[in-house]
Amino acid sequence: MRTKIIFSLLTTFALIFMGCSDDEGNGGGPEGTGTLSVQLTDAPFPYELVAEANVTVYRVEARQVLDSDDDSDEQALTLSPFITLMEEDIEVNLLELTNGITQQLAEIEVPAGSYDQIRVYVKGVNVVLTDGTVYDLDVPSGDSSGIKVFVNPAITVSGGLSSDLLLDFDVSRSFVAKGNINTPAGVNGFNFKPVIKASNLSTAGTLSGNVSTIEEETAIGLFGAQVSVFAADTLNTTSFTDPDGNYAILGLEAGTYEVVSEFDGFIASDTLEVQIDAANITNQDFILEVDPDAATEEETTDGGN
Repeated sequence: MRTKIIFSLLTTFALIFMGCSDDEGNGGGPEGTGTLSVQLTDAPFPYELVAEANVTVYRVEARQVLDSDDDSDEQALTLSPFITLMEEDIEVNLLELTNGITQQLAEIEVPAGSYDQIRVYVKGVNVVLTDGTVYDLDVPSGDSSGIKVFVNPAITVSGGLSSDLLLDFDVSRSFVAKGNINTPAGVNGFNFKPVIKASNLSTAGTLSGNVSTIEEETAIGLFGAQVSVFAADTLNTTSFTDPDGNYAILGLEAGTYEVVSEFDGFIASDTLEVQIDAANITNQDFILEVDPDAATEEETTDGGN
């Protein structure tokens, strides 16, 4: 069950630049180039009536920031070239890319330097409801000038090394339902307004863990439990657990966050403080207790029928 709250469609695209080699001269290409790895991921979509959110990515570009002696930064950026990282059709159901699952889009050597913008070109965008209804969506600019994703601060690709950049596509803000989203019959379409956030995986980390309950002294994973991550009392992102109760949230910038888990019919967990370290995985499990008030309310409702 995918419950009620905002979700990032990641929490949607993910492109990766990540430093993963420290050995000088051991592979990685000729001097003056580094490897750029590009992957796609997503975070859970909250609408239970949506079965698929499909896009076809057919080109990805990165803008290299050129060093310039000009006194105009704007002029330098105007002259900065875009480098094609990938140019082929890759069809993806974004709702399948959750809990750390990614789709690699490209892995290519590029000139060493800094890159401050990614352009993602998409087509064939559609939403499929659980009743089989398909809505084909117009792409405002992704099929012409590309979806522009700014990388701030710019990511650096060093000679002979590899860098990863995660692009988080926020589905709840990008696929906007029209009509009543409580039933398939109430939905009369979607607007596509792509919102993508970039995270440098060399400065970001991952939060993962398991959400379960105890039945007869045995831990049972909860499928569809929600895990919410807050930064400075502001919702940063959410995730939902898989059939085994596991979850994973990629691309969290290093720092301290507050995390809480919730599931219908259970008491919400305490809000826990977690530390995310760059290029590392932080594990946080949750054990939820059955909410006796919810059980009583269900029994009362059943009795009334």
